[in-house]
Amino acid sequence: MNTTRSDGGPPPPTTWENPEMRRALRDHDLAWVFHKLKGCGYTQRNIGELTRQSQSEISDIMGGREVLAYSVLQRIADGLRIPRGYMGLGNYDHDEHTPVEDALTVGATTLDEAEEIREALKRAAEVMMGTSLPEAARWWQPLAEPRTPVPDRIGDEDVNNVEYLTRVLRAVDYQNGGGACREAVIAQTAHARAMMHSDCTDEVRRRIQIAVADLHNLAGWTSFDVGLYGNARLHFSLALEQAKATDSLSLAANILYRQGRVHLHRGFLDHALRFLQLGQLAAQDADDPLTVAMLHANLGWTHAMMGNGSKALSALGRAEDEFVRGEDNLPAWVAFFGAADLSALTGMVYSLLPDDKDDKDYKNVDKAITYLTASIKARGEGTARSTIFELTALGAAKLNAGDRTGGVADGNRAVVLAEQVRSVRTIDRLDPLLLAAREHPDDDGAIELARRIATLQGG
Repeated sequence: MNTTRSDGGPPPPTTWENPEMRRALRDHDLAWVFHKLKGCGYTQRNIGELTRQSQSEISDIMGGREVLAYSVLQRIADGLRIPRGYMGLGNYDHDEHTPVEDALTVGATTLDEAEEIREALKRAAEVMMGTSLPEAARWWQPLAEPRTPVPDRIGDEDVNNVEYLTRVLRAVDYQNGGGACREAVIAQTAHARAMMHSDCTDEVRRRIQIAVADLHNLAGWTSFDVGLYGNARLHFSLALEQAKATDSLSLAANILYRQGRVHLHRGFLDHALRFLQLGQLAAQDADDPLTVAMLHANLGWTHAMMGNGSKALSALGRAEDEFVRGEDNLPAWVAFFGAADLSALTGMVYSLLPDDKDDKDYKNVDKAITYLTASIKARGEGTARSTIFELTALGAAKLNAGDRTGGVADGNRAVVLAEQVRSVRTIDRLDPLLLAAREHPDDDGAIELARRIATLQGG
């Protein structure tokens, strides 16, 4: 492009007709555009003066920062005399299209869009008239989508919408598993992060930062649920940084709890214990009894897995004491933890403890069955994944206690639900049930249950 202007004025219109430039403008790849202009003699200061931006803003954009605000994109287009339509902003101002083209593509903002419309009409006619074969290969190609521009200024209602969508996505995760919603969570996280660059009041800025932290928290949880453990750790780290920056200790404690659960699931018990202990300290500083109860219940489970029976029972006792102090109208990230969850974790702990030889009438396995049965009974709609975990543990406990009929029945219920939920965790957690079923090689029901689990696990 030989477009250098000694006066620093905008490049002539022919600059924008370059195919590479058109692609960059269409994709809002302003770093590429600005670097091309710099190569033609434009300084960051020249570009900033034309687009009414500071030199530091131009530097940030050239360094890769995305521009998502509609008003800023318009200012750049107008300042550099780029046809707005080339950037998908409307008001196409190129005079080479014909009246016929206008008639065929009313509302089209660019020549590219006009061609897209003609192609779409042609394709629609061919499909509806049955004169075209399906282009199956197109369905397997990646679909590139531009980011939705965020408002130049945001308010409470914008944050309310983010929080509402987070609650909806969290509910989908609980019922259908992370595989049913993770992509939507990731997309929503990216959009909410872009809002952090919008103008707003200090209070709205704090709210959007907390909302972004909770979205990263959910992104980490759904990533964990589908087996993307490294990605889960990344999202949890980002969530924790934002939560701490806004002094949201309750959320920080919740994030640390979830990090503990990742490592508990992976068998890294010492690391799980440290995350949960850090979370416990944050929850206490936040004066959040329900989160304290949740963390102590999970500490009890961790200690039980480590063979520390006395510490496990002590942690459960603290969890019960704190649970009764829990308050109403809590944030969504902790409000899910109810009586059913505490009962389930108590059952999990007892299922791992050795039987008390001095108490032959009431064994730990019997206590596990009692608590797990109560937790399943207390479950409402929308908690399929938790129900799978508890049915799995209950089936294994019954089989270990000699109740083959009950254990096989509960185990089969767990497998049926696990087949319907998109969660790697539920399948991984079937291992104890599989081992318990294989302890009964003379029972046809247990043999069939073991076969179903092995098939589901890909064995």
